[in-house]
Amino acid sequence: MVPAVARTRETRSAPAEAGPMIPTRMPAREAWTVGVAIPAAGTGSRMGGVRKPFLELDGEPLLLRSLRPFLEHPRVQAMAIALGEQDFLDPPSWLAGADPRIRLVLGGSTRGESVRSALEALPASVDVVAVHDAARPLVTREIIERCLQEVGPGRGVVAGWPAVDTLKEVDHGGRIVGTLARDRIWHAQTPQVFPRGMILEAYREAARSGMLETDDAALVERIGGEVVMVLGSASNLKVTCPADLVLAEALLRGRTG
Repeated sequence: MVPAVARTRETRSAPAEAGPMIPTRMPAREAWTVGVAIPAAGTGSRMGGVRKPFLELDGEPLLLRSLRPFLEHPRVQAMAIALGEQDFLDPPSWLAGADPRIRLVLGGSTRGESVRSALEALPASVDVVAVHDAARPLVTREIIERCLQEVGPGRGVVAGWPAVDTLKEVDHGGRIVGTLARDRIWHAQTPQVFPRGMILEAYREAARSGMLETDDAALVERIGGEVVMVLGSASNLKVTCPADLVLAEALLRGRTG
């Protein structure tokens, strides 16, 4: 567990040569407030063009199920949801009036652009930011708590799950060129949780250099930040294709009996 840091003024550590500066100080852990950034502007190309966040899982939109565990957490002060243009201009009523802490913002053409829009919309008063996929509806309070216990000054956290299959590296022709050590391979999930200053710096640096990534932690790694993995859940899946929705329904039925 990362120890609390009893300081209130954020400063920046000395960077490596020509590298970005990473914020290293935060308030004491017990005083932290949390913001949540949710990219929900995707076109759903792998779902046949259906916007995944608005698909229903047992009668409720995936997006609503994805954000509810965060809204129920007492430390969550604000949430920014990045939407596609159509939904931003005319959001569904269940989202527009869901909670006064929610701010809807216009997303971008890529996940990274949408995450950055949501990050920039969160108030400066939040100390920690959790980035969570809009179509990952089975996240639990326990996963969120594990992430918040391990995040700290200069340190981000990713929820994940250990790989169970043998993983092969292949070339462009499909020929196997290596076998990865499975005991060191994890599947990255969300939430991915970071000090606010760290994840903002990572995205701003990515914008300056033109980097394209689909993983938030990868951007933090690029600026020299430490990121650790904590146990998520095998059921904390992201709905990306029709089969995932069927699986999510079965997992949800298993939870509720």
